[in-house]
Amino acid sequence: MKLYQRVLEFLKSPQADKFEPLALEVFSHQFSSLAPYREFCTSLGLTPENVHTIHEIPAVSTAAFKYLELRVGPPERVFVTSGTSRGKERRGRHFMPCLELYKTSALMNLRRMLFPDGLRLRMLALHPTAELMPESSLSQMISWCIEKFGQAPSICAATRTEIDLDRARAFLEDCVASQQPVCLLGTTAALRLLVESLRDTSSPLSLPQGSRIMDTGGAKGQANPIDSRDFIELCRRWLGVDPDRVINEYGMTEMSSQLYDATAFNVAGLEAGTRRRLKLPPPWLHVSAVDPVTLKPMPEGEPGLLKFFDLANAASVSALLTEDIGFVECGYVQILGRATLSEPRGCALSVASLAANT
Repeated sequence: MKLYQRVLEFLKSPQADKFEPLALEVFSHQFSSLAPYREFCTSLGLTPENVHTIHEIPAVSTAAFKYLELRVGPPERVFVTSGTSRGKERRGRHFMPCLELYKTSALMNLRRMLFPDGLRLRMLALHPTAELMPESSLSQMISWCIEKFGQAPSICAATRTEIDLDRARAFLEDCVASQQPVCLLGTTAALRLLVESLRDTSSPLSLPQGSRIMDTGGAKGQANPIDSRDFIELCRRWLGVDPDRVINEYGMTEMSSQLYDATAFNVAGLEAGTRRRLKLPPPWLHVSAVDPVTLKPMPEGEPGLLKFFDLANAASVSALLTEDIGFVECGYVQILGRATLSEPRGCALSVASLAANT
């Protein structure tokens, strides 16, 4: 439809003054098309007629994706959350009627934050690709990344259950021997396993200049989660990757856009080697920190629950309230950790109200 086309055009060529008007149009579209969301908004006395700013758009708890099919039209794909933090008995599902929105958002931001130099690189995936795990939004993004920015030969050294560390090491050794830069794609746990295998079985590698790492985070598989600065230092010492090119990604199944570490590599004017890592949202993703009870915006630099409005979610629900704590400062985002609330409160959809609609 025409609205999705205009959102796609914005993703490809964002203009700051057009963001909020387009966001309000997307809200109106979702209000009229999604009955549970409409009922939730009207219960708060909020409708497109009296919502005039992006801050006023009611946000849905990411828990809602466990209970409802939040979609506008038949889905092209359905992505499912891992379910590791609260068990697998009820997993979040993101129904995507317009997969092109997700693809465009992912690739435009990858180009901006991971491939700003325009290089096509050999790729080593330490997480299953979409062919192996089609229900994973991360797997799909990794496949798109390899297709768009990769250079043969590239490999995926992971399955659903294990990582072939011998194959991964051999691939990296070949990159060193041929002096071909490489991009590693994987979770913190997977990348840490690779580094530990180098420490246990061989010597440090010095990957060719221009190599980089997309660390997708997550504590899965980590008995002792590692501090981000220690992880970056491990990658420098054992893989020879410039710290400014070890880029952590923050994303979630329920959201079509991601945030990446801002470093001197991808943001002009930042000092090389800056130890404090802040994340930069793309121009189509509005981020705010809100009070966990009132959901009012917190002052600049003060922590609260992170609230997102993602234009790329135009065919599902764009206004999302997470269980993550962080703050926003000068357009950058700091992720501090997970909230201890059982579910986000205030204007977010409660689990009880959601259950009534299932």
